[in-house]
Amino acid sequence: MERFIDTFFKPSVIASTWPKILDGMLVTVELALAVVISGLAVGLLLALIRTAQIRLVNAVIIVLVDVLRAVPPLVMVLIVYFGLPNVGLTLPSFAVLWLVLAAVLAAFGEEIFWAGILSVRRGQWDAARSTGLTFVDTLAFVVLPQTIRMVLPPLVNRTIAISKNTALGTVIGVPELLNQATTAVSFISNATPLSLAAIGYLIIFLPVVLLGSWLERRFAFRKA
Repeated sequence: MERFIDTFFKPSVIASTWPKILDGMLVTVELALAVVISGLAVGLLLALIRTAQIRLVNAVIIVLVDVLRAVPPLVMVLIVYFGLPNVGLTLPSFAVLWLVLAAVLAAFGEEIFWAGILSVRRGQWDAARSTGLTFVDTLAFVVLPQTIRMVLPPLVNRTIAISKNTALGTVIGVPELLNQATTAVSFISNATPLSLAAIGYLIIFLPVVLLGSWLERRFAFRKA
């Protein structure tokens, strides 16, 4: 037990590295929030655009979404970070990771939102329109409330999965949680900073998982 503690929870290492770990947690939270807010907003917007049934626009959205879902996020991060400077566009590492992860989340979010919109029976669209509601009003007040409830479970799970990819920032120098931990390990040759990072990820994402489970139970209902 003493050897285990000395390897993974060494008190002297904890005392010297916890400020950097906290700094990394803050960056991770900021990045995750930026990814979630922008990614879900763009994903919902794309799904709403598809309801207009403009063939060319829908085709472009489908192609972009399929590409973003198929290519691993790490590959896209490396392409954007190392490729864009060759065409004269240099972005900070934080911005690169945010844009890539937000784009990936938007792609998955669009498909989830679109599936939810399609799952609302056509009769509800017709009934709403027959009362005098416009297409936009029907979408906003009849279809979307049902869609959000139906897509909440897969949307929460996908959001959590993609948000955890903030750890990819370590490969391009984003000072997030894993980067701070691995940097500390390289200097002191002890796994304690990685243990602190694991605890940090639990502190950040476990409440989100529990909140997602509560939301799923709270808004669960049968499709009308």
